[in-house]
Amino acid sequence: MYTDSMSTPERLVEATRELLWERGYVGTSPKAIQQQAGAGQGSMYHHFAGKPDLALAAIRRTAEEMRGTAERVLGRDGSAYERVEGYLLRERDVLRGCPVGRLTMDPDVMADDALRAPVDETLDWLRGRLAGIIEEGVRGGEFSVPLDPAGTAATIVATVQGGYVLARASGSPAAFDAAVKGLLALLAPLARTV
Repeated sequence: MYTDSMSTPERLVEATRELLWERGYVGTSPKAIQQQAGAGQGSMYHHFAGKPDLALAAIRRTAEEMRGTAERVLGRDGSAYERVEGYLLRERDVLRGCPVGRLTMDPDVMADDALRAPVDETLDWLRGRLAGIIEEGVRGGEFSVPLDPAGTAATIVATVQGGYVLARASGSPAAFDAAVKGLLALLAPLARTV
């Protein structure tokens, strides 16, 4: 997980990211962070004001990574449908869920404006990015009906996030795959082949 070249602050942020994903905010104790990072208490408090400060750095890093991963697929060449399809079908660790989406279920993160902000900003960015792609497709005549870009983007994000929930609940990625394939089956007939 960690390389020898990683600095102590980097190890602390990475450990916090993993623990937040696995355990949530309350379950991520400073001691667990220090143990996972191989760092002492003094190191942690030398680099970060405390657990909230470290959690914010970890959440921001996770949000940046999610945006980067999504943009690598959404920024490719292709029709609007092809880019949305690529996003929906990209490789994911479905049973672990979305590291950003899971934070929305953490009451301690959602109750803290600073911790909630990067989560909300990232999901808002994703909806906006998808809406822009749908809008490009509508303007370019790629769809047989004038889709509502914002509504379609919200549906795409809700399908992915809901698919994670269904997969985790059933213990099988098949539930996620069924949700994605269902949405693509609805969109595919609307997409004109160019």
